[in-house]
Amino acid sequence: MKRTKTSKAWMMEHVTDPYVQLAKHEGYRSRASYKLLEIIERDHLLKSVTRVVDLGATPGGWSQVVAQKLAGQGKVIALDLLEMLPLAGVTFIQGDFREDTVLAELVKALDGRPVDLVISDMAPNLSGVGLVDQARAMHLAELALEFALQHLKPGGSFLVKVFQGDGFDEYIRTMRGHFKQVATRKPKASRGRTNETFLLAKDLTRAE
Repeated sequence: MKRTKTSKAWMMEHVTDPYVQLAKHEGYRSRASYKLLEIIERDHLLKSVTRVVDLGATPGGWSQVVAQKLAGQGKVIALDLLEMLPLAGVTFIQGDFREDTVLAELVKALDGRPVDLVISDMAPNLSGVGLVDQARAMHLAELALEFALQHLKPGGSFLVKVFQGDGFDEYIRTMRGHFKQVATRKPKASRGRTNETFLLAKDLTRAE
């Protein structure tokens, strides 16, 4: 299949991306690792954290960072629809987060204990139709928030990737109803041309 001009441009941007090159040099699985590393450093995200759930984990950039930072002193449970190569210190579940059976498997892996941090880098497969893609992205973000509210311990934190558009403001209002602090983050490794934003909610006060 012949590549389109758009796909060629994306590939050129990808292979010349400084964060892609840095990830290869430093052994990280994806450039997304640097988004999380910046937030961890800025917001002390892993302070007193030992149990983490990573939603939308493949290829494992975020799980890799967290597992390295915990250095064997905690537990990371990762989930994704796509296969992920094994990572030391990470329990991986493959499946669709939207399916009840997959969610039940994830909950079972928690062993009935709450978690300190839920991180979600989930994003839908893009259709190219803006309104459709935004609705799908917000649906995943809503499911991630619902999971966080059900399984975070009091005082726990939640980091989620969202896209600015329909439903964004309402989503933030919902988060502020459950967490003492909600902040927006746009890490340097997040490409400027994208409308992705990361919402960091800290200190869970009230679950659903």
